[in-house]
Amino acid sequence: MKDSAISAEPTRPAERSTRDLARAAMSGWLGTAMEFMDFQLYSLAAAIVFNKIFFPDVSPAIGLIAAMATYGVGYVARLAGAVYFGRMGDRIGRKKVLYLTVLLMGASTTLIGILPTYAMIGIAAPILLVVLRLVQGFGAGAEIAGATVLLAEYAPVRRRGLISSLVSLGTNSGTLAASGLWAVLLAVLSEEQLLSWGWRLPFLLSFVLMIFAVWMRRGLKESPVFEKRADVVDGVALARDEVESAIATADEKQSNVLAAGVRQRKGKAFFLALGLRFGQAGNSGLIQTFLVGYIAANLAVGRSVPTDAIVYGSLVGFATVPVVGLLGDRFGRRPVYLALTLLTIAVAFPVMLLITSGSTPGVMIGMVVGLNVGVLGLFSLESVTMAELFGARTRFTQLALAKEIGGILATAIGPVLAATLTAVTGSWWPIAVMLIVYSLITLVSAFLAPETRGRDLVRLEDAV
Repeated sequence: MKDSAISAEPTRPAERSTRDLARAAMSGWLGTAMEFMDFQLYSLAAAIVFNKIFFPDVSPAIGLIAAMATYGVGYVARLAGAVYFGRMGDRIGRKKVLYLTVLLMGASTTLIGILPTYAMIGIAAPILLVVLRLVQGFGAGAEIAGATVLLAEYAPVRRRGLISSLVSLGTNSGTLAASGLWAVLLAVLSEEQLLSWGWRLPFLLSFVLMIFAVWMRRGLKESPVFEKRADVVDGVALARDEVESAIATADEKQSNVLAAGVRQRKGKAFFLALGLRFGQAGNSGLIQTFLVGYIAANLAVGRSVPTDAIVYGSLVGFATVPVVGLLGDRFGRRPVYLALTLLTIAVAFPVMLLITSGSTPGVMIGMVVGLNVGVLGLFSLESVTMAELFGARTRFTQLALAKEIGGILATAIGPVLAATLTAVTGSWWPIAVMLIVYSLITLVSAFLAPETRGRDLVRLEDAV
């Protein structure tokens, strides 16, 4: 080993000013806001109008299932994007990847807003919809993972949970913006206006957010951990050139980025992260996507009630997310995870009883509680815990893969499965059961996971 490579202590992250941290925080928040605004716009459109304008020649139940399926295919593309851009982010840096992902997301979402409908071009309309959904998903596949990694690697150790929770606030902001736009459209437009041109407006407006996000990321500095990542063995740190050599060896010099990401060895940390992801992702798909369509189709409440409930729940989430982040910094990730998942399991049936009561207040209260306990609270913890579980060598790739595989298995499949089960049983109870099952998976994973609060993110190896 070269003398210059020897150090008694691990290499520490490069210094970043408060201004740098603020810009990184704003960039991470804005990118994830855009990602979730785009996806929530699509999910609400799938639940409310896409079954009528892209699948008009089938029964309402089959149309809802088909619309939910187009929502789900985006998660397949997200997995490919997670592998491709995740590997790129681990090799060339976080900020370059985040610049590319925001461009792909924004362009595809805007183009959805100008798509011809089934009445205009027939079967080509849903085909084009699926194509744009795939492009949107490919770009989004590494967006939230990249923002999560960037904020965790920028943050001071003692406030890592709070600062990383800004990613969750970004998702909440995006969900709120999309839900708010749809709530306004449903309130002011007639059914005919909504189906003819009104549904296009939210997708077209996302173009403005894309321009702002691109501008913000142009001046962003690279992650300090990426610049100074080091592998420590028996108290000796490798220099940067040796780290790059070690990474190249570990990658087996694969020229195909997708193949390298798929073949990359997955350890215990990856499967624990996947389990942690399951509860939040599955609950999100049920509460924020499926229940919106289910309530509109099956309950005698106003058509804007479910979207209004998401708006109110998202507003409450601006308090829930940072509070959970602070609790994780104060008491550790594991105990807060265990408490939230147990609470979600306990309220699953009461929440569904409230939602299906047929009263507007019941729907509102049930949706707000379910969203904040079972989705936003878990997301706040997930952002920092998954980043801390992985080592700096493959943090971006593994985190992106865990998020997107969990998304496919839970968020994408969940609404389709829920639509099928509720249609077969004619009842709401399968939704409550699915909420419990998803939360149990995360409960077990949190129990088995190590405590990661305060972990040195410069180290290349995983926490377990």
